[in-house]
Amino acid sequence: MVPAFAHKVMHAWAKSVTPAHASTVRLGQHPIHCLIPRRAPTTHALPDGRGYPLMDEPIRSLEAHLNKIGTTVVLIGAEALSRRHPGEHPDNFGAGAMALPETAEGAAAVISWCADAGVPVVPQGGRTGLVGGSVSKPGEIILSSERLTQIELIDPVARIAVVQSGVTLQRLQEAAAPYGLAPGIDLAARGSATIGGMVSTNAGGILAFRNGVMRHQVLGIEAVLPDGRIFSDLTRVVKASAGPDMKQLLVGAEGAYGFVTRVVVKLETLSTARATALLAVPNAVAALTVVGHLQGVAAVTLEGAELMWRQYFLDSARVHDFDMQWLEGEIESILLVEISGESVERATAELERALEAVWEEAGLTGGIVAQSLDQARKFWSLREESEFIYRLHPNAPSFDVSIPPGAVDGYVATLRQRLASVGSGLDAYVYGHIADGNLHLSVIGDGADAAGNRAAVEDAVYTGITDLGGSFSAEHGVGTEKRDAYHLHGNPERRAVAQAIKAALDPKMIFNPGKVPF
Repeated sequence: MVPAFAHKVMHAWAKSVTPAHASTVRLGQHPIHCLIPRRAPTTHALPDGRGYPLMDEPIRSLEAHLNKIGTTVVLIGAEALSRRHPGEHPDNFGAGAMALPETAEGAAAVISWCADAGVPVVPQGGRTGLVGGSVSKPGEIILSSERLTQIELIDPVARIAVVQSGVTLQRLQEAAAPYGLAPGIDLAARGSATIGGMVSTNAGGILAFRNGVMRHQVLGIEAVLPDGRIFSDLTRVVKASAGPDMKQLLVGAEGAYGFVTRVVVKLETLSTARATALLAVPNAVAALTVVGHLQGVAAVTLEGAELMWRQYFLDSARVHDFDMQWLEGEIESILLVEISGESVERATAELERALEAVWEEAGLTGGIVAQSLDQARKFWSLREESEFIYRLHPNAPSFDVSIPPGAVDGYVATLRQRLASVGSGLDAYVYGHIADGNLHLSVIGDGADAAGNRAAVEDAVYTGITDLGGSFSAEHGVGTEKRDAYHLHGNPERRAVAQAIKAALDPKMIFNPGKVPF
Protein backbone atom coordinates (compact mmCIF):
# COMPACT_ATOMS: atom_id res chain seq x y z
CA MET A 1 0.00 0.00 0.00
CA VAL A 2 1.02 3.57 -0.55
CA PRO A 3 1.78 4.87 2.97
CA ALA A 4 -0.35 7.43 4.74
CA PHE A 5 -3.31 7.72 2.46
CA ALA A 6 -6.98 6.88 2.23
CA HIS A 7 -7.12 6.94 6.00
CA LYS A 8 -10.45 6.10 7.50
CA VAL A 9 -10.40 8.64 10.29
CA MET A 10 -13.27 8.91 12.68
CA HIS A 11 -14.03 12.09 14.57
CA ALA A 12 -11.18 13.35 16.71
CA TRP A 13 -12.15 13.60 20.33
CA ALA A 14 -10.14 15.03 23.19
CA LYS A 15 -8.46 12.51 25.49
CA SER A 16 -9.66 14.38 28.53
CA VAL A 17 -12.82 16.43 28.71
CA THR A 18 -13.97 18.47 31.69
CA PRO A 19 -17.59 19.55 31.14
CA ALA A 20 -19.32 22.18 33.21
CA HIS A 21 -20.96 19.54 35.38
CA ALA A 22 -18.04 17.34 36.38
CA SER A 23 -16.51 16.35 39.65
CA THR A 24 -12.81 16.11 40.43
CA VAL A 25 -11.73 13.43 42.86
CA ARG A 26 -8.34 12.39 44.17
CA LEU A 27 -7.54 8.74 43.72
CA GLY A 28 -4.43 8.11 45.75
CA GLN A 29 -2.04 10.95 44.90
CA HIS A 30 -3.54 11.60 41.49
CA PRO A 31 -6.36 14.09 40.92
CA ILE A 32 -8.58 13.10 38.02
CA HIS A 33 -11.81 14.26 36.50
CA CYS A 34 -14.78 11.95 36.91
CA LEU A 35 -17.10 12.95 34.13
CA ILE A 36 -20.41 12.11 35.77
CA PRO A 37 -23.26 14.59 35.33
CA ARG A 38 -24.39 15.94 38.72
CA ARG A 39 -27.92 16.50 37.60
CA ALA A 40 -28.95 14.10 34.96
CA PRO A 41 -32.12 12.40 33.83
CA THR A 42 -32.31 8.65 33.72
CA THR A 43 -31.28 8.80 30.09
CA HIS A 44 -29.12 11.21 28.15
CA ALA A 45 -30.27 12.10 24.65
CA LEU A 46 -27.54 11.86 22.02
CA PRO A 47 -27.52 13.84 18.78
CA ASP A 48 -29.41 11.13 16.91
CA GLY A 49 -32.20 11.21 19.48
CA ARG A 50 -31.31 7.92 21.13
CA GLY A 51 -31.19 7.70 24.91
CA TYR A 52 -28.35 6.02 26.78
CA PRO A 53 -29.20 5.15 30.41
CA LEU A 54 -26.86 6.29 33.12
CA MET A 55 -25.38 3.89 35.66
CA ASP A 56 -24.92 6.30 38.53
CA GLU A 57 -24.96 3.79 41.38
CA PRO A 58 -22.58 1.17 39.94
CA ILE A 59 -20.20 3.84 38.67
CA ARG A 60 -20.17 5.65 42.00
CA SER A 61 -19.58 2.37 43.82
CA LEU A 62 -16.68 1.66 41.49
CA GLU A 63 -15.39 5.19 42.03
CA ALA A 64 -15.44 4.67 45.79
CA HIS A 65 -13.59 1.38 45.42
CA LEU A 66 -10.87 2.90 43.24
CA ASN A 67 -10.55 5.86 45.59
CA LYS A 68 -10.09 3.49 48.51
CA ILE A 69 -7.30 1.49 46.88
CA GLY A 70 -5.62 4.51 45.28
CA THR A 71 -5.80 3.46 41.64
CA THR A 72 -6.15 6.09 38.91
CA VAL A 73 -8.95 5.38 36.46
CA VAL A 74 -11.10 7.95 34.69
CA LEU A 75 -14.80 7.16 34.89
CA ILE A 76 -17.31 8.83 32.63
CA GLY A 77 -21.06 8.83 32.24
CA ALA A 78 -23.50 9.38 29.40
CA GLU A 79 -22.97 13.14 29.06
CA ALA A 80 -19.26 12.71 28.36
CA LEU A 81 -19.94 9.71 26.13
CA SER A 82 -22.09 11.93 23.95
CA ARG A 83 -18.93 13.90 23.10
CA ARG A 84 -17.25 10.79 21.72
CA HIS A 85 -17.90 9.05 18.45
CA PRO A 86 -19.66 5.71 19.04
CA GLY A 87 -17.86 4.13 16.10
CA GLU A 88 -19.36 1.70 13.64
CA HIS A 89 -22.33 0.59 15.76
CA PRO A 90 -24.90 2.95 17.32
CA ASP A 91 -25.21 0.77 20.43
CA ASN A 92 -21.53 0.78 21.37
CA PHE A 93 -22.26 3.29 24.15
CA GLY A 94 -25.46 1.63 25.33
CA ALA A 95 -24.02 0.98 28.80
CA GLY A 96 -23.86 4.71 29.51
CA ALA A 97 -20.69 4.27 31.60
CA MET A 98 -17.03 3.89 30.72
CA ALA A 99 -13.81 3.25 32.63
CA LEU A 100 -10.53 4.43 31.10
CA PRO A 101 -7.45 2.96 32.80
CA GLU A 102 -3.94 3.95 31.76
CA THR A 103 -2.16 0.87 33.15
CA ALA A 104 -2.77 -2.85 33.46
CA GLU A 105 -3.07 -2.35 37.21
CA GLY A 106 -5.83 0.22 36.70
CA ALA A 107 -7.68 -2.14 34.39
CA ALA A 108 -7.25 -4.95 36.94
CA ALA A 109 -8.78 -2.80 39.68
CA VAL A 110 -11.87 -2.16 37.56
CA ILE A 111 -12.20 -5.78 36.49
CA SER A 112 -11.73 -7.15 40.02
CA TRP A 113 -14.49 -4.89 41.31
CA CYS A 114 -16.78 -5.86 38.42
CA ALA A 115 -16.11 -9.55 39.04
CA ASP A 116 -17.01 -9.20 42.72
CA ALA A 117 -20.08 -7.07 41.97
CA GLY A 118 -21.23 -9.19 39.04
CA VAL A 119 -21.17 -6.21 36.66
CA PRO A 120 -20.48 -7.22 33.03
CA VAL A 121 -17.47 -5.66 31.30
CA VAL A 122 -17.40 -4.70 27.61
CA PRO A 123 -13.86 -4.12 26.27
CA GLN A 124 -13.52 -1.42 23.61
CA GLY A 125 -10.67 -0.20 21.45
CA GLY A 126 -11.17 2.02 18.40
CA ARG A 127 -14.77 0.85 17.86
CA THR A 128 -14.09 0.15 14.18
CA GLY A 129 -15.55 -3.37 14.32
CA LEU A 130 -18.35 -4.08 11.85
CA VAL A 131 -20.20 -6.93 13.58
CA GLY A 132 -21.24 -5.44 16.92
CA GLY A 133 -18.39 -6.84 18.97
CA SER A 134 -18.27 -3.69 21.14
CA VAL A 135 -22.00 -3.25 21.67
CA SER A 136 -22.94 -2.55 25.29
CA LYS A 137 -26.20 -2.20 27.17
CA PRO A 138 -27.52 -0.87 30.50
CA GLY A 139 -26.13 -2.74 33.47
CA GLU A 140 -22.68 -3.10 31.90
CA ILE A 141 -19.50 -1.01 32.09
CA ILE A 142 -17.36 -0.26 29.06
CA LEU A 143 -13.64 -0.77 29.62
CA SER A 144 -11.80 1.38 27.09
CA SER A 145 -8.17 1.34 25.97
CA GLU A 146 -8.42 5.04 25.05
CA ARG A 147 -5.72 6.07 27.55
CA LEU A 148 -3.44 3.06 26.99
CA THR A 149 -1.51 4.87 24.28
CA GLN A 150 2.18 4.45 25.06
CA ILE A 151 4.59 3.17 22.43
CA GLU A 152 7.08 1.77 24.90
CA LEU A 153 9.75 0.42 22.58
CA ILE A 154 10.76 0.16 18.95
CA ASP A 155 13.70 -2.24 18.69
CA PRO A 156 15.15 -2.08 15.16
CA VAL A 157 17.60 -4.91 15.86
CA ALA A 158 15.01 -7.39 17.14
CA ARG A 159 12.47 -5.82 14.74
CA ILE A 160 9.74 -5.63 17.36
CA ALA A 161 7.56 -3.00 19.00
CA VAL A 162 6.13 -3.03 22.52
CA VAL A 163 2.95 -0.96 22.70
CA GLN A 164 -0.04 -0.44 24.92
CA SER A 165 -3.28 -1.72 23.50
CA GLY A 166 -4.84 1.67 22.72
CA VAL A 167 -2.14 2.63 20.21
CA THR A 168 -3.64 2.90 16.74
CA LEU A 169 -2.19 1.02 13.81
CA GLN A 170 -1.36 4.29 12.08
CA ARG A 171 0.60 5.58 15.09
CA LEU A 172 2.61 2.38 15.19
CA GLN A 173 3.26 2.65 11.46
CA GLU A 174 4.48 6.23 11.91
CA ALA A 175 6.68 5.31 14.90
CA ALA A 176 8.30 2.38 13.10
CA ALA A 177 8.83 4.15 9.77
CA PRO A 178 12.00 6.11 10.77
CA TYR A 179 13.66 2.74 11.42
CA GLY A 180 12.67 1.45 7.99
CA LEU A 181 10.13 -0.88 9.59
CA ALA A 182 6.37 -1.40 9.63
CA PRO A 183 3.83 -3.71 11.24
CA GLY A 184 3.27 -6.62 8.89
CA ILE A 185 -0.42 -5.80 8.71
CA ASP A 186 -2.40 -2.96 7.18
CA LEU A 187 -6.08 -2.14 6.81
CA ALA A 188 -8.29 0.74 5.78
CA ALA A 189 -9.26 1.72 9.34
CA ARG A 190 -5.61 2.24 10.31
CA GLY A 191 -6.30 5.72 11.69
CA SER A 192 -8.76 4.42 14.29
CA ALA A 193 -8.19 0.70 14.74
CA THR A 194 -6.18 -0.06 17.89
CA ILE A 195 -3.58 -2.77 18.31
CA GLY A 196 -5.55 -4.31 21.19
CA GLY A 197 -8.71 -4.39 19.14
CA MET A 198 -6.85 -5.91 16.21
CA VAL A 199 -5.52 -8.63 18.52
CA SER A 200 -8.99 -9.32 19.92
CA THR A 201 -10.52 -9.65 16.44
CA ASN A 202 -7.48 -11.28 14.80
CA ALA A 203 -7.55 -8.57 12.14
CA GLY A 204 -6.54 -9.48 8.60
CA GLY A 205 -6.29 -6.72 6.03
CA ILE A 206 -4.30 -6.07 2.90
CA LEU A 207 -1.07 -7.96 3.64
CA ALA A 208 -2.53 -11.19 5.04
CA PHE A 209 -1.71 -13.11 1.85
CA ARG A 210 1.98 -12.47 2.55
CA ASN A 211 2.45 -11.96 6.30
CA GLY A 212 -0.58 -13.71 7.73
CA VAL A 213 -3.16 -12.14 10.04
CA MET A 214 -2.69 -10.39 13.39
CA ARG A 215 -2.08 -13.70 15.15
CA HIS A 216 1.10 -14.14 13.12
CA GLN A 217 2.40 -10.67 14.04
CA VAL A 218 1.93 -11.07 17.81
CA LEU A 219 4.92 -12.24 19.84
CA GLY A 220 3.74 -11.27 23.31
CA ILE A 221 0.62 -10.14 25.17
CA GLU A 222 -0.22 -8.68 28.55
CA ALA A 223 -3.89 -8.86 29.50
CA VAL A 224 -6.18 -8.70 32.51
CA LEU A 225 -8.24 -11.86 32.96
CA PRO A 226 -11.93 -11.81 33.98
CA ASP A 227 -11.09 -12.33 37.66
CA GLY A 228 -8.67 -9.38 37.72
CA ARG A 229 -5.41 -11.31 37.46
CA ILE A 230 -2.79 -9.82 35.15
CA PHE A 231 -1.56 -12.35 32.60
CA SER A 232 1.85 -11.32 31.26
CA ASP A 233 3.65 -13.11 28.44
CA LEU A 234 5.56 -10.30 26.77
CA THR A 235 7.84 -12.60 24.79
CA ARG A 236 10.01 -10.72 22.29
CA VAL A 237 11.33 -13.65 20.29
CA VAL A 238 9.84 -15.75 17.50
CA LYS A 239 10.95 -19.09 18.92
CA ALA A 240 9.40 -19.79 22.32
CA SER A 241 8.32 -23.42 22.38
CA ALA A 242 7.86 -23.69 26.15
CA GLY A 243 4.52 -25.41 26.50
CA PRO A 244 1.11 -24.31 25.20
CA ASP A 245 1.09 -20.76 23.86
CA MET A 246 -1.62 -19.45 26.15
CA LYS A 247 -1.48 -15.87 24.88
CA GLN A 248 -2.84 -17.01 21.54
CA LEU A 249 -6.14 -17.82 23.26
CA LEU A 250 -6.68 -14.07 23.54
CA VAL A 251 -6.21 -13.52 19.80
CA GLY A 252 -9.55 -13.52 18.03
CA ALA A 253 -11.52 -14.08 21.25
CA GLU A 254 -13.28 -10.70 20.87
CA GLY A 255 -12.69 -9.77 24.50
CA ALA A 256 -14.38 -12.89 25.87
CA TYR A 257 -11.27 -14.12 27.70
CA GLY A 258 -9.73 -10.87 28.92
CA PHE A 259 -8.76 -7.24 28.31
CA VAL A 260 -5.53 -6.80 26.35
CA THR A 261 -3.27 -4.07 27.79
CA ARG A 262 0.12 -4.50 26.07
CA VAL A 263 1.32 -6.24 22.91
CA VAL A 264 4.69 -7.17 21.44
CA VAL A 265 4.32 -6.79 17.67
CA LYS A 266 6.69 -8.23 15.09
CA LEU A 267 7.86 -5.66 12.53
CA GLU A 268 8.67 -6.10 8.86
CA THR A 269 10.74 -4.11 6.36
CA LEU A 270 8.99 -0.91 5.27
CA SER A 271 8.50 -0.60 1.54
CA THR A 272 8.25 2.97 0.27
CA ALA A 273 9.06 2.81 -3.45
CA ARG A 274 5.90 1.49 -5.05
CA ALA A 275 4.08 1.10 -8.33
CA THR A 276 0.32 0.66 -8.60
CA ALA A 277 -1.97 -0.45 -11.43
CA LEU A 278 -5.61 -1.14 -12.24
CA LEU A 279 -6.26 -4.03 -14.63
CA ALA A 280 -9.41 -5.24 -16.37
CA VAL A 281 -9.58 -9.01 -15.82
CA PRO A 282 -12.27 -11.47 -16.95
CA ASN A 283 -12.52 -13.37 -13.67
CA ALA A 284 -10.83 -14.29 -10.40
CA VAL A 285 -8.73 -17.02 -12.01
CA ALA A 286 -7.24 -14.41 -14.35
CA ALA A 287 -6.58 -12.12 -11.39
CA LEU A 288 -4.79 -14.95 -9.59
CA THR A 289 -2.72 -15.58 -12.71
CA VAL A 290 -1.49 -11.98 -12.54
CA VAL A 291 -0.89 -12.27 -8.80
CA GLY A 292 1.12 -15.47 -9.20
CA HIS A 293 3.24 -13.94 -11.94
CA LEU A 294 4.02 -10.84 -9.87
CA GLN A 295 4.94 -12.99 -6.87
CA GLY A 296 7.51 -14.72 -9.07
CA VAL A 297 9.30 -11.53 -10.13
CA ALA A 298 12.48 -11.51 -8.06
CA ALA A 299 13.16 -7.77 -8.27
CA VAL A 300 9.88 -6.70 -6.65
CA THR A 301 7.57 -7.55 -3.75
CA LEU A 302 3.81 -7.80 -4.09
CA GLU A 303 2.23 -5.39 -1.59
CA GLY A 304 -1.44 -5.66 -2.47
CA ALA A 305 -3.89 -7.50 -4.72
CA GLU A 306 -7.50 -6.37 -4.49
CA LEU A 307 -10.30 -7.47 -6.82
CA MET A 308 -13.47 -5.48 -7.46
CA TRP A 309 -16.31 -7.10 -9.35
CA ARG A 310 -18.12 -5.09 -12.01
CA GLN A 311 -20.98 -3.45 -10.09
CA TYR A 312 -18.85 -2.47 -7.12
CA PHE A 313 -16.17 -0.94 -9.32
CA LEU A 314 -18.58 0.96 -11.57
CA ASP A 315 -20.50 2.47 -8.65
CA SER A 316 -17.31 3.29 -6.77
CA ALA A 317 -15.83 4.93 -9.87
CA ARG A 318 -18.97 6.99 -10.35
CA VAL A 319 -19.07 8.12 -6.72
CA HIS A 320 -15.37 8.99 -6.76
CA ASP A 321 -15.58 10.70 -10.18
CA PHE A 322 -12.95 8.38 -11.59
CA ASP A 323 -11.87 8.68 -15.24
CA MET A 324 -12.83 5.49 -17.12
CA GLN A 325 -11.46 6.39 -20.57
CA TRP A 326 -8.68 3.81 -20.29
CA LEU A 327 -11.26 1.01 -20.36
CA GLU A 328 -12.55 -0.42 -23.61
CA GLY A 329 -15.82 -2.30 -23.84
CA GLU A 330 -17.56 -4.19 -21.07
CA ILE A 331 -15.68 -5.22 -17.94
CA GLU A 332 -16.21 -8.12 -15.58
CA SER A 333 -13.86 -7.11 -12.77
CA ILE A 334 -10.97 -4.82 -11.95
CA LEU A 335 -7.78 -5.95 -10.23
CA LEU A 336 -5.74 -3.45 -8.22
CA VAL A 337 -2.12 -4.51 -7.76
CA GLU A 338 0.75 -2.78 -6.02
CA ILE A 339 4.40 -3.80 -5.91
CA SER A 340 7.49 -2.35 -4.26
CA GLY A 341 11.08 -2.18 -5.43
CA GLU A 342 14.35 -0.39 -4.82
CA SER A 343 13.02 2.80 -6.44
CA VAL A 344 9.74 4.05 -7.86
CA GLU A 345 11.23 4.06 -11.35
CA ARG A 346 12.49 0.49 -11.02
CA ALA A 347 9.22 -0.73 -9.51
CA THR A 348 7.20 0.93 -12.28
CA ALA A 349 9.41 -0.52 -15.01
CA GLU A 350 9.24 -3.99 -13.49
CA LEU A 351 5.47 -3.77 -13.13
CA GLU A 352 5.00 -2.73 -16.75
CA ARG A 353 7.35 -5.50 -17.91
CA ALA A 354 5.54 -8.12 -15.83
CA LEU A 355 2.11 -7.06 -17.04
CA GLU A 356 3.22 -7.22 -20.65
CA ALA A 357 4.51 -10.75 -20.07
CA VAL A 358 1.28 -11.99 -18.49
CA TRP A 359 -1.20 -9.94 -20.56
CA GLU A 360 -2.37 -12.61 -22.98
CA GLU A 361 -2.21 -15.50 -20.52
CA ALA A 362 -4.47 -13.65 -18.08
CA GLY A 363 -6.77 -12.33 -20.80
CA LEU A 364 -6.35 -8.71 -19.71
CA THR A 365 -8.46 -6.23 -21.67
CA GLY A 366 -7.18 -2.96 -20.25
CA GLY A 367 -4.87 -1.47 -17.70
CA ILE A 368 -3.45 1.72 -16.29
CA VAL A 369 -0.31 2.25 -14.19
CA ALA A 370 -0.34 5.14 -11.72
CA GLN A 371 1.92 7.99 -12.79
CA SER A 372 1.99 9.75 -9.44
CA LEU A 373 1.39 9.20 -5.75
CA ASP A 374 -1.88 11.09 -6.01
CA GLN A 375 -3.08 8.81 -8.79
CA ALA A 376 -2.11 5.74 -6.76
CA ARG A 377 -4.11 7.11 -3.85
CA LYS A 378 -7.08 7.56 -6.16
CA PHE A 379 -6.79 3.94 -7.27
CA TRP A 380 -6.81 2.76 -3.66
CA SER A 381 -9.74 4.99 -2.72
CA LEU A 382 -11.88 3.07 -5.22
CA ARG A 383 -11.31 -0.09 -3.21
CA GLU A 384 -10.96 1.16 0.37
CA GLU A 385 -13.58 3.90 0.59
CA SER A 386 -16.57 1.59 0.45
CA GLU A 387 -18.92 3.71 2.58
CA PHE A 388 -20.74 4.74 -0.60
CA ILE A 389 -22.50 1.36 -0.47
CA TYR A 390 -24.51 2.47 2.54
CA ARG A 391 -25.32 5.84 1.03
CA LEU A 392 -26.76 4.10 -2.02
CA HIS A 393 -28.21 1.13 -0.11
CA PRO A 394 -28.53 2.16 3.56
CA ASN A 395 -29.58 -1.22 4.95
CA ALA A 396 -27.63 -3.55 2.69
CA PRO A 397 -26.76 -6.76 4.59
CA SER A 398 -22.99 -7.19 4.55
CA PHE A 399 -20.83 -10.28 4.85
CA ASP A 400 -17.15 -11.13 5.18
CA VAL A 401 -16.21 -14.62 4.03
CA SER A 402 -13.07 -16.58 3.16
CA ILE A 403 -13.05 -18.81 0.10
CA PRO A 404 -10.06 -20.80 -1.16
CA PRO A 405 -8.83 -18.54 -3.99
CA GLY A 406 -9.22 -21.14 -6.71
CA ALA A 407 -12.90 -21.61 -5.80
CA VAL A 408 -13.85 -17.91 -5.82
CA ASP A 409 -15.32 -17.78 -9.34
CA GLY A 410 -17.60 -20.75 -8.72
CA TYR A 411 -18.68 -19.40 -5.34
CA VAL A 412 -19.60 -15.97 -6.71
CA ALA A 413 -21.55 -17.47 -9.63
CA THR A 414 -23.48 -19.77 -7.28
CA LEU A 415 -24.12 -16.92 -4.85
CA ARG A 416 -25.71 -14.80 -7.56
CA GLN A 417 -27.94 -17.68 -8.64
CA ARG A 418 -29.06 -18.25 -5.06
CA LEU A 419 -29.78 -14.57 -4.46
CA ALA A 420 -31.86 -14.42 -7.64
CA SER A 421 -33.92 -17.33 -6.32
CA VAL A 422 -34.56 -15.39 -3.09
CA GLY A 423 -35.72 -12.30 -4.99
CA SER A 424 -35.60 -11.47 -8.68
CA GLY A 425 -33.89 -8.13 -8.09
CA LEU A 426 -31.28 -9.28 -5.60
CA ASP A 427 -27.58 -9.05 -6.37
CA ALA A 428 -24.37 -8.36 -4.46
CA TYR A 429 -21.45 -6.01 -4.47
CA VAL A 430 -18.38 -8.24 -4.36
CA TYR A 431 -14.86 -7.04 -3.63
CA GLY A 432 -11.94 -8.10 -1.50
CA HIS A 433 -8.47 -9.50 -0.96
CA ILE A 434 -8.23 -11.92 -3.86
CA ALA A 435 -4.77 -13.29 -3.02
CA ASP A 436 -6.10 -14.88 0.18
CA GLY A 437 -9.72 -15.37 -0.92
CA ASN A 438 -11.30 -12.93 1.56
CA LEU A 439 -14.45 -11.52 -0.05
CA HIS A 440 -16.61 -8.67 1.21
CA LEU A 441 -20.23 -8.91 0.10
CA SER A 442 -23.10 -6.43 0.33
CA VAL A 443 -26.48 -7.74 -0.82
CA ILE A 444 -28.51 -5.13 -2.68
CA GLY A 445 -31.86 -4.86 -4.42
CA ASP A 446 -35.51 -4.75 -3.40
CA GLY A 447 -36.06 -6.95 -0.39
CA ALA A 448 -32.37 -7.43 0.42
CA ASP A 449 -32.89 -6.20 3.97
CA ALA A 450 -36.42 -7.52 4.46
CA ALA A 451 -36.80 -9.42 7.71
CA GLY A 452 -38.55 -12.23 5.89
CA ASN A 453 -35.58 -12.69 3.57
CA ARG A 454 -32.84 -12.60 6.18
CA ALA A 455 -32.49 -16.34 6.68
CA ALA A 456 -32.64 -17.02 2.94
CA VAL A 457 -30.02 -14.36 2.16
CA GLU A 458 -27.69 -15.69 4.84
CA ASP A 459 -28.23 -19.22 3.56
CA ALA A 460 -27.34 -18.05 0.04
CA VAL A 461 -24.10 -16.52 1.31
CA TYR A 462 -22.96 -19.20 3.76
CA THR A 463 -24.07 -22.52 2.28
CA GLY A 464 -21.17 -24.60 1.03
CA ILE A 465 -18.37 -22.42 2.40
CA THR A 466 -17.32 -24.97 5.01
CA ASP A 467 -17.30 -27.76 2.42
CA LEU A 468 -14.97 -25.66 0.28
CA GLY A 469 -12.59 -25.29 3.21
CA GLY A 470 -13.45 -21.64 3.80
CA SER A 471 -14.91 -19.65 6.69
CA PHE A 472 -18.19 -17.82 7.23
CA SER A 473 -16.17 -15.07 8.98
CA ALA A 474 -12.86 -14.02 7.48
CA GLU A 475 -11.57 -11.00 9.38
CA HIS A 476 -14.49 -9.17 11.01
CA GLY A 477 -15.27 -11.69 13.75
CA VAL A 478 -18.59 -12.87 15.19
CA GLY A 479 -19.82 -10.08 17.49
CA THR A 480 -23.59 -9.80 17.74
CA GLU A 481 -24.22 -9.89 14.00
CA LYS A 482 -22.99 -13.42 13.28
CA ARG A 483 -24.15 -15.35 16.31
CA ASP A 484 -26.62 -17.39 14.29
CA ALA A 485 -23.99 -18.14 11.65
CA TYR A 486 -21.58 -19.17 14.40
CA HIS A 487 -24.03 -21.84 15.54
CA LEU A 488 -25.14 -22.93 12.08
CA HIS A 489 -21.83 -22.89 10.24
CA GLY A 490 -19.14 -22.92 12.93
CA ASN A 491 -17.28 -26.06 13.91
CA PRO A 492 -19.17 -27.69 16.84
CA GLU A 493 -16.03 -29.22 18.39
CA ARG A 494 -14.32 -25.86 18.23
CA ARG A 495 -17.31 -24.26 19.93
CA ALA A 496 -17.23 -26.85 22.70
CA VAL A 497 -13.54 -26.22 23.42
CA ALA A 498 -14.12 -22.46 23.40
CA GLN A 499 -16.96 -22.89 25.88
CA ALA A 500 -14.75 -24.95 28.20
CA ILE A 501 -12.05 -22.27 28.14
CA LYS A 502 -14.64 -19.57 28.79
CA ALA A 503 -16.00 -21.47 31.78
CA ALA A 504 -12.51 -21.84 33.22
CA LEU A 505 -11.45 -18.20 32.75
CA ASP A 506 -14.79 -16.46 33.24
CA PRO A 507 -17.18 -18.66 35.23
CA LYS A 508 -19.44 -15.67 35.98
CA MET A 509 -19.66 -14.91 32.24
CA ILE A 510 -19.13 -11.18 32.79
CA PHE A 511 -16.68 -10.48 29.95
CA ASN A 512 -18.25 -9.13 26.75
CA PRO A 513 -21.50 -11.07 27.16
CA GLY A 514 -23.74 -11.72 24.19
CA LYS A 515 -21.00 -11.69 21.55
CA VAL A 516 -19.15 -14.88 20.62
CA PRO A 517 -21.89 -17.16 22.02
CA PHE A 518 -20.85 -19.49 24.81
